[in-house]
Amino acid sequence: MTEKLTRPEHAGLRHVALNVVDLAAMEYFYSELLGFEEEWRPDDENVYLCSGNDNLALHRVRDTGQKAQKLDHIGIIIDTLDGVDQWYAFLVENNVRMVNEPKTHRDGARSFYCYDPEGTVVQVIFHPPISGR
Repeated sequence: MTEKLTRPEHAGLRHVALNVVDLAAMEYFYSELLGFEEEWRPDDENVYLCSGNDNLALHRVRDTGQKAQKLDHIGIIIDTLDGVDQWYAFLVENNVRMVNEPKTHRDGARSFYCYDPEGTVVQVIFHPPISGR
C-alpha cells in the first residue's frame, strides 16, 4: 500500500496573466485607476504589475477575433466594507463600464463587478476572511 502524500502549503492565488490587445489601455486601467505599480517591463509587449502582495502580467497579443482562453473574472480585495462603495463611485466617475452595483452577500462579503478595457470582468470585493490582512 502506498502512503498518501501530504498537500504542501501555498500562499494563495497571487498571480494572474492576461492576454491583451491594447496594452496601453489595459496598463492605464490597472495602474492609474486600480493603483498597481510596474514591477518589470521586459520589452514593449509585456508588463508585470504589482500591488504589494500579488502580480498581474499583461501580455500583448494580436487581435485574431478569437479568444484562445476564457477567464470568468479576477478579484481585487478591499480592506473595508465601505471601501467597496468608494471604489464603485471612483470607477463610475472614471467612466469604467459596470456589470452591477455594490451588494452585500450572505457571507458578509460586499462586492461589485466591472469590466476592464478589453472586457475582463473584475470583481472589487470586501471578503471578511482575507480583507484587512
